[in-house]
Amino acid sequence: MTTVDIIEPPISHAETAQQRLEELRRWRELIPHFVMPSSADETQRLSSAASVSPEFIELTNVAVTNESALVRNDGVTADEVRYLVSYADAYNPLADELEAVAQFIRHSTMTARNIAGTEALTRYALAQRLAKQPKTAHLAPHVADMRRALGRGRRASPETAARKAAAKAAKAAERAAKAAARAANPAR
Repeated sequence: MTTVDIIEPPISHAETAQQRLEELRRWRELIPHFVMPSSADETQRLSSAASVSPEFIELTNVAVTNESALVRNDGVTADEVRYLVSYADAYNPLADELEAVAQFIRHSTMTARNIAGTEALTRYALAQRLAKQPKTAHLAPHVADMRRALGRGRRASPETAARKAAAKAAKAAERAAKAAARAANPAR
């Protein structure tokens, strides 16, 4: 079980989270060649060419440098390609770290919700026990509200559920029989 020290912050969590979001968004301007995908599948479409080996890229750079027939007017130079590979190699670990931080933040928020939920369930159990005692019976309406909010009502036993289903089916059959009788005797 993970323990978390609960410290009252000087400002709200929503404000500090918003400040962190703004800092992350400023990174967009600080990271060179930062590009946001224009569609949901754009990254997947890029992955085929992006996954070629560094050795292959360098071999094409050498070939372009040494063979003028391979030089394209609208192409990227060998030095520019090397720069882009260097950029990708340098920033991939940052992306990995950010993904790890995102997982840790999700774990931290789940831990906070777990602690809050465990405390609430403990209080609910205590309130249920206390509501049964005459001295603290006034807690019963609170327990009922908590039960409704929790969404955990008592489930009917299979026998009770079967009886209810049979009664419902019998009523439906009775209504169907009455409707059929009315249809058969329209004069009534």
